[in-house]
Amino acid sequence: MALSFLKSSAKKRDHIVAVDLGARTTKAVYLQRKGETYALANYTLLDAPIYEKSLSADLLAEHLKTISQSLGARTKQVILALGVSDAIVRQTELPMVGLPDMRLMVKLNTKNYLQQDLPGHIFDCFILPPRSVPKPAEGEKEKRTGPQKFKVLVGGAKQQLVDDLQTAIKGAGLIPDMIVPGLVGPANACELAMPEVFQKEVLAMVEIGFKSSSICILAEGELVLSRVVGIGGDKMTAGLAEARGITYAEAEGIKVGLPEEVQQDLEPLLIPLGRELRASIDFFEHQADKTVGQIFVSGAAARSSFIVQSLQNELMVPCKTWNPAATLQLALPPQQLAEVEQSAPMLAVAIGAAAGAM
Repeated sequence: MALSFLKSSAKKRDHIVAVDLGARTTKAVYLQRKGETYALANYTLLDAPIYEKSLSADLLAEHLKTISQSLGARTKQVILALGVSDAIVRQTELPMVGLPDMRLMVKLNTKNYLQQDLPGHIFDCFILPPRSVPKPAEGEKEKRTGPQKFKVLVGGAKQQLVDDLQTAIKGAGLIPDMIVPGLVGPANACELAMPEVFQKEVLAMVEIGFKSSSICILAEGELVLSRVVGIGGDKMTAGLAEARGITYAEAEGIKVGLPEEVQQDLEPLLIPLGRELRASIDFFEHQADKTVGQIFVSGAAARSSFIVQSLQNELMVPCKTWNPAATLQLALPPQQLAEVEQSAPMLAVAIGAAAGAM
């Protein structure tokens, strides 16, 4: 699902840098081509810049310089993944025309195609591959119900934001390659890491972010539902700090490192998130008459087996942490080789953004 708000080269890249601009932690990966596959050559987890209202281009440029130096990448091109609050992703139907015409149709009539007015936005479209349909029996005529249409995934972001990000990238001495909605990152990474599961099963990808969480339901390789929930790791940590009378930093360490010791205080904080996710799954199952078989959880909170198990208890569907780098070769420095398994759940969006450029 290669949604991009920039025109990038269709040529396969030998070096890919993708950056997930998180609200608290920036995650970035550096991939290198190895024959027909790619290797994870480096990754970095850095504190996001602190700012009061909006992130200035100058501040972001300095941050991107630090990321590039940390990765030691042999490319100036960079892919940025936008947070779920900065980009929208919707599924709609559009006439069978070319992608440039699709983008223009959506831009001129967002109310009709996306159910809301979105002035000043830039859009991209990804045509969902048609599923096979049974051929009519011999002697029967094929039923035609009207003009043929494509199922299309549409991504949108404010033009001014995209312009500002390009300015920041160039200010860092880098080249803007692609700017993509981070929401589709876990789905793209799932296709890369677990192609059989992606193509054949009905599953949900849950990304627990800092301020909010997202759920994407995939049915046999198609993104059929996505939703953003305004509950993330920040609310859990703040609630735990208040309940235990400890600092925010102490609560964050306990939440991931020793959650069993604060089970009584942590479980109630997970229930609202579980209920919101369950509501999305119930809606899909009722509409599609299909059952979600398993849920893959990513994000910083997914490093805690207790949190994943607690969500499973609430959702009543098997939940597991997963490794988005599972099919990538590892060409990491020694220290990162020892840490990558623990860090991997935080890299789903960045690796998914990179997957769109492979």
